[in-house]
Amino acid sequence: MTSTTYTSTPYTSRVFPLETMAVPGGTETVLRGGRHLFPLLPRAFAGVRRIGVLGWGPQGRAQALNLRDSLADTGILVTVGLRPGSPSADDARAHGFTEEDGTLGDWLAVAADSDLLILLIADAALAAHHEEIFRALRPGAVIGLSHGFLLGHLRENGGDFPRGHAVIAVCPKGMGDSVRRLYQQGAETDGAGINSSWAVHADPDGRATDLALGWSVALGSPYTFRTTLDSEYRSDVVGERAVLLGAVHGIVESLYGRYRLAGDDAITAYEKSCENVTGPIARTISRSGLLAVREDLDPAGREVFDRAYTATYAPAREIVAEIYDEVADGTELRSVVLAERRLARRPMTGIEGSPMWAVAPRVHARRGGRELAVEPFTAGVFVATTIAQIDEFAERGHPWSEIVNESVIEAVDSLLPYMHARDVAYMVDNCSRTARLGARRWGPRFQAAYEQIAYPAAELPADDALVRAFATHPAHAALAAAAALRPSVDIRVA
Repeated sequence: MTSTTYTSTPYTSRVFPLETMAVPGGTETVLRGGRHLFPLLPRAFAGVRRIGVLGWGPQGRAQALNLRDSLADTGILVTVGLRPGSPSADDARAHGFTEEDGTLGDWLAVAADSDLLILLIADAALAAHHEEIFRALRPGAVIGLSHGFLLGHLRENGGDFPRGHAVIAVCPKGMGDSVRRLYQQGAETDGAGINSSWAVHADPDGRATDLALGWSVALGSPYTFRTTLDSEYRSDVVGERAVLLGAVHGIVESLYGRYRLAGDDAITAYEKSCENVTGPIARTISRSGLLAVREDLDPAGREVFDRAYTATYAPAREIVAEIYDEVADGTELRSVVLAERRLARRPMTGIEGSPMWAVAPRVHARRGGRELAVEPFTAGVFVATTIAQIDEFAERGHPWSEIVNESVIEAVDSLLPYMHARDVAYMVDNCSRTARLGARRWGPRFQAAYEQIAYPAAELPADDALVRAFATHPAHAALAAAAALRPSVDIRVA
């Protein structure tokens, strides 16, 4: 892995107490969140009387509800803007946003009335309609994003954000349902929530930093770290195509087939593959880190882990690097916009028809509190894929907080618990359009590479140099530093 210094540029807040976190090669300045900071929100949002949230997808719903709850006693009104005829309107009304009290309205009217406008409509829709939204903005309104996709699209098409408007981002490191559920669990503990990154892309009047930090605190983020819009969209789009979703799909499909070919019945093969990744492997990493997955195995298990890990790392790294290049040069973003045009004519088909997903209900029904042991081969494949993504991000210059959140924490504390409750196929078919497209494109690539390259190579002895590199990897220290700031509660998934 290329050595990189991760010391972030020092910055200050006039409202919130920031702290320095040691990471490999330097330091990062972060904000430790919590409800004890809620009394500071009126200062952070000074000059903001109305916050508009455009969209009622998973992030739109979660963020509108969290902001409304956190700002309930401040006099700041949170409003939801939807396109005419939106099928989401009834659900927004059911959650207390109504036309009668001015908290639900037409998206362009909400845009025109908001001091801070948070754009949470689908990426492709934002690419298609951002000019209308920009024209509707009131003078000096702040543009808020939770994804850098729009920046990439603007660059691809020679556009830019409108002058005179601050542009900030707060990007929760978890799916919308996790953002809401962990916020609600925060009523019981001061630190529950989803970690977020924040970025300031334009700051014409000097308010942007405190507005972004206030937004993150109001969402319930226990730990907020700095990034840039460019860095955020690259790591986020790559991550959801790799270890957060697409690679997980490829891993469990390939492993299920491998275990079936080895003679396991369907339920056992599912438990050794999907159930293992989303259950004991994810829980071990969440509670004790990546290294603990190997260290908790007996000597025979470690030998199997090492063979799987060292055989998987190179093909995984090769695919992650390819994904990164296609995200960085705009190919992946263009594919999302093109897909949106196709999908307007015909719906996307599901992936739940493969043989392993028919087994999922029977596996879920027999859990009954029984705890599966970590399957060493499965663990080696999953951890190698994770480290491959970490190394690619580190070589590309991402800060350590972003690396471990996008590669580890978001997976084990947000996405994998949902996959455990509902299965990976459900998540691939019910995530954001951008993530769903990426998982369907790249999941089969990981599956083929593992079946054709990694698993045959795993019959050979392990590469001791790769095993030593894993044991001493700087990601372990970075993850331990971040673990001290992230939620200490397990998300409840109904």
